[in-house]
Amino acid sequence: MPASAATSPYATLAAQEARVAAIGFRLTTANATWCERQQPQFGWVWGDPRLYAPERLGEALAAYGASDGDAPFVAAVAPSSPAAAAGLAVGQAITALGDQPVPDGADDHPFARITAIETSLAARPPTAPLAAATKTGKTATLTPVAGCVSDFRVEASSREAAVADGRMVLVHQGLVAFAPDDDELAAAIAHELAHNILRHRERLDAAGVDRGLGKQFGRSARLFKQTEIEADRLSVWLLAGAGYDPDAAARFWTRFGQRKGRPLVQAGTHPGWRERVALLQAEAAVIAAARADGEPLRPPLTGALPPLE
Repeated sequence: MPASAATSPYATLAAQEARVAAIGFRLTTANATWCERQQPQFGWVWGDPRLYAPERLGEALAAYGASDGDAPFVAAVAPSSPAAAAGLAVGQAITALGDQPVPDGADDHPFARITAIETSLAARPPTAPLAAATKTGKTATLTPVAGCVSDFRVEASSREAAVADGRMVLVHQGLVAFAPDDDELAAAIAHELAHNILRHRERLDAAGVDRGLGKQFGRSARLFKQTEIEADRLSVWLLAGAGYDPDAAARFWTRFGQRKGRPLVQAGTHPGWRERVALLQAEAAVIAAARADGEPLRPPLTGALPPLE
């Protein structure tokens, strides 16, 4: 018997994308003044029929309320976002952006078209209005909000993991499910967003780190660990700036560190979870003291970024 939209794994994915879209929009826009690099934030996550096997396409589209089997569509809309204000709804197929058809993507990768769309939109002026033509023939005009550079995506995977590549934050379904509330999920996402804000991939590449087997040793391991600590520190401030609980970072990483017991070998590229939690608690304490004194929040590490050494 075919799965209904209510029990479909795609319905679960759609709900998780909605959480990530809301958190990503809030983190990037509320903290925009702390970000040297900005892009338009529309408050949406994209979907694409090309992501699904033909025999599962109908089930996938039904979970989003989408009917078109070819055009990319809106997979999630953040509350109070430009996409929401423009009246866009989950499932609406988009055929053109501005005066151009949606980009098609340069290769056969399932996410090629979504990546092409996100890349083209990120290159626009941060607050320039955008016309989005829908499959129904209507055109919605969106006025984006300036936000930190990052788009957001949920990977259909049970891994409790997330990754940042400089322009995107990819969150696996397992990590979304692991976070019991939006404050803790925001803590995990803020850590990855901090990697992008701090240009860690670019700075690590400039430092000539080994991304192969040598990553776990010597200078490369030390530099990777340095970026993890930097991202941890900034993530607490990103939470505070967006109105999330700064203490959620320590709660999340405590649970994450304890989830499978003590590892046999601690990776040299990451601090141990107790070290990490102590650092997060220290940053939260600085924020609490600043608030108690009526001082503005001044996050660390933003501004001119030195080379990693």
